[in-house]
Parts: sequence; structure tokens; C-alpha cells
Amino acid sequence: MTPDQRADAADHVSLEWDERGGVTVHMDGSPQSHVQPDDPTLLVFEYVQHLALAVDALPPGPLGVTHVGGAGLTLPRWVEATRPGSPQIVLEPDEALTDLVRREVPLPRRHRIRVRPVDGLKGVRALKENSADVVVTDAYAGGRVPAELVGTAYAHEVARVLKPTGLALWNLADEPGMRWVARVVATVATSLPHVAVIATHEVLKGRRFGNSVLLASASPLPVDALRREVARANLPTGMRDGSALARLLAGAKPFADQGVQSPPPPEAGKWRAR
Repeated sequence: MTPDQRADAADHVSLEWDERGGVTVHMDGSPQSHVQPDDPTLLVFEYVQHLALAVDALPPGPLGVTHVGGAGLTLPRWVEATRPGSPQIVLEPDEALTDLVRREVPLPRRHRIRVRPVDGLKGVRALKENSADVVVTDAYAGGRVPAELVGTAYAHEVARVLKPTGLALWNLADEPGMRWVARVVATVATSLPHVAVIATHEVLKGRRFGNSVLLASASPLPVDALRREVARANLPTGMRDGSALARLLAGAKPFADQGVQSPPPPEAGKWRAR
């Protein structure tokens, strides 16, 4: 990394270590991810727990996973720990961030995690058809999901890259009422028709701004396995699918090729940590 890149990284990225040996990656004042180097299965943020429980509902064994968004590489570390030998690709355009994280919080030995310095849409377009078991979209800029990652063009590319029984996941943040999330779900469903949403009860009931995880596939979702995982979640968590999700989607129109970025967080710097 050049001196200028180091200066840029210092300006917008910081690492905060806690008394348990964990580290939180902050970007532009907002916590983006938490890593526990000695125990990558310890997931602190609620939305990361929800991403993980969705992956846990899939059959056992290694998985080919593509991550759009890197930050602290929390979920790739968890996949490596729980499904050793899984080939993983991380699309993270911020090379300074990746360099800092890999230097200060090294990845485990003999991992199969490959980080590519490219943005999400461009990076996904470069992937082979039917090459991924899971595609995880967890990318934020200034605390908001970029518009290009929720449009129909991106959803189509994700569907192309997924295997026929593959699972796509989006980490989405929205205001109470979840109208933006509803439009994202409607958009993704044009390419991957089997959809569900997982979030804490507070978020699903519209009590606060917060994160929800969208699940989508070309094949029926493993609903029974997902319900078991949701019931075991550390925080009170629910899942919306079928008619319950249809009520959420009522009147929601899909985005065009280019989507709309997520609503701004109410308290920048605090809204994503739990």
C-alpha cells in the first residue's frame, strides 16, 4: 500500500479492539463488522447472525461462496471455520481497507478466501455462470446500500452466477415499514422467484430502523430448516415468506436496472452495532 493509500485508510477506516480480543471495523464513523480472531464462529452483529443461520440451513459440506463487500471478512472467516475447504471469493473495491484488515487481523492458515479489488456489479459480471452455491451481498457506502446492488441488472447477474439450487442473500437496512426492502424483494423476485426475509421481531414489526436479510433462490427455499434455525437464533427473530411476505410486498414495484440506495441511517456511527 502506498503512503497516500495509508493516509486514505487512516481517514475513513479504524479498528477498535475490545477486552475479549475482538475487533470492530469502523468506516466513516460507522461500525461495519466485528471479528473475533480466536473464535470466528462468534458473531456479534445481529444481521451477520441472520446471514449465518441462512447458510446453516443448507446441506452440510463445503460451499462455493461469493461475498460482495468485505470489511473485516467476518462471514468468510465463519464459513471457513464451519465449512472448512470452502472456496470463497470476496469482491471488495477498497484495497486500503483489505490491506489493513489482513495485516492487523490475519486470515487463518490454509484458507481458500480470495479477495478481488473490484466493485460488486463489475465483479459479479466477471464470474462464471452457475459457479456459486451462495452469493452474499453485504456492501455499504456511507452507511447505505448502493443503488446498483438492488437493481434488476444486478439481480439478473446474481441469478446467472448461482447454481440452480443456490442461495442469494442481501443484508438490507430500512426504516420502519420496510417499504424500500419491499421494493428490493420485488426486484430480486423477478430473477429469483423464491424469496423470504429474516429479521428481529422489532424490525419486522416496524418498531425501529434496522437490518433484515433477504433470501432468494431459483429453487424452493429450505423453509423447514430455516424455521428451525430462526427458532434457535440468539435474538428474538422471525421469518416472512409465503402469504406473510406477500402482505409486505403489497403495492411494491420492482426497481429498474439501477435501483435506489437504502434510506440514510438515523444515527450514523451507531445504528448497525448490537
